[in-house]
Amino acid sequence: MKSLLLLFLKGLAMGAANVIPGVSGGTIALITGIYERLIHAVKSFDLDAVKLIFQGKFKDFWEHIDGSFLVAVFLGIGVSLISIAKAFKFLLENETYAVWLMAFFLGLIAISIVSVGKTVEKWDAKSIVALVIGLIAALSIAFLTPASENDSLPFLLLCGVIAMCSMILPGLSGSFVLIILGNYKLIMLDAVSELNFTILGPVAVGAILGLLAFSRVLSWIFEHHRDVTISLMTGFIMGSLTIIWPWKNELHLMENGVEVMKKGKPVISGYEWYIPDFAATETWVAIGLIVLGIASVWGMEKMAERFSNSNAAEVEVQ
Repeated sequence: MKSLLLLFLKGLAMGAANVIPGVSGGTIALITGIYERLIHAVKSFDLDAVKLIFQGKFKDFWEHIDGSFLVAVFLGIGVSLISIAKAFKFLLENETYAVWLMAFFLGLIAISIVSVGKTVEKWDAKSIVALVIGLIAALSIAFLTPASENDSLPFLLLCGVIAMCSMILPGLSGSFVLIILGNYKLIMLDAVSELNFTILGPVAVGAILGLLAFSRVLSWIFEHHRDVTISLMTGFIMGSLTIIWPWKNELHLMENGVEVMKKGKPVISGYEWYIPDFAATETWVAIGLIVLGIASVWGMEKMAERFSNSNAAEVEVQ
């Protein structure tokens, strides 16, 4: 029961991270030690699983897909998405609160660079090249111009596929990809907080398809090129610091000196980063939240280590 509760809490953290642009649920899974298990569990939905169902071997099917693990993690993700989306929607609509929220996640991501990077067993030339490629790729994504909101069925399916693939890839934020696609507010804030299944349904179908397909690719890559893969992901995480930087202004798309509007709101064309005013109290609150974000990851790591050591001790006793 203790292990399922811990998995549920990790799922809560993944769900919260997936709501924030620039933060990857995959990163949370990686730094809390469940990433590879998650990929393998999702990948286990194969022909063997289907055969077990048709043969009525439901217990074997449950064990084959690591069912208890998946239910605990995805229940945490679901609860987190629904409950936190409403709070985040309020916070992100207030300039000061938005900066503080982003500051917390900046600290979380910054320390996760160390957490993820130290799992690379050997830093050789290939790993370093992969790190640089991941960094450049993430920085390139950060400077892409966001698209306009689109609620057509095919595009919502595409959003689900792409966002889920990026959500399970550490360092690459599914929410930020939705910003680039123009549908972040529509899906992650409006539809999730209001449980609008007209929007969420197609996105969920696309997400499931993306998850089942992409998990197999990631599983193979991890099995054959683990160090290079984690190095690449570490680079992604480093590059995402630019995306999550709290102190930035929205740049709006202009035509003939007039802001282009979409459904009553200006279309975002990019961001302008700046250094905060260190004389302001709000800045020091944000810095404190960066430290809190760092401490949160450190705490999760220690909790995971303690639980792992406890399990190892139990096995030795048996």
